[in-house]
Amino acid sequence: MGNTADYKLVRNSTVGAELHESEARTLAEILGVRHLKDGELLVSEGGADQTLFILASGKLAVISHDTEGKETFVYTMKEGECAGTRAFVDRVPRKATLRALDNATVYTLTPDAFESLLDLHPHLVYKVMRALFRVTHANLSRMNQESQELTNYIHKTQGRY
Repeated sequence: MGNTADYKLVRNSTVGAELHESEARTLAEILGVRHLKDGELLVSEGGADQTLFILASGKLAVISHDTEGKETFVYTMKEGECAGTRAFVDRVPRKATLRALDNATVYTLTPDAFESLLDLHPHLVYKVMRALFRVTHANLSRMNQESQELTNYIHKTQGRY
């Protein structure tokens, strides 16, 4: 993979699912490209970076830290998934660490670059924001389901293993 985002990969990502070919090409033009080696850190929990990440190839580990600083593996991102929606939209510190598993290529989108599309490509911006909402909603739904399953387990076993 080169240093230019592939619009086909963008279109096949969770962010680009609604985009027409021309819109995917426009978005790809403003994306950065990062090539990561196995184990390389992309972003740290608590960091101020507000970039949205789209995994173009490889895998990324999503890691959180407890109050004592111990790492906890949360999820393995797959190609086409995005990360950093909260930091990107709300411009707040990161809630997780992202680290490459094997070699990976990540497309990057900064809030400023994205906002540069507003005047000339408002429908593109709208479609991407809808996609980010869908990603956030899916994550929230998954978390609610897991919380409900944990609550059911605790009530059925009275908290015993």
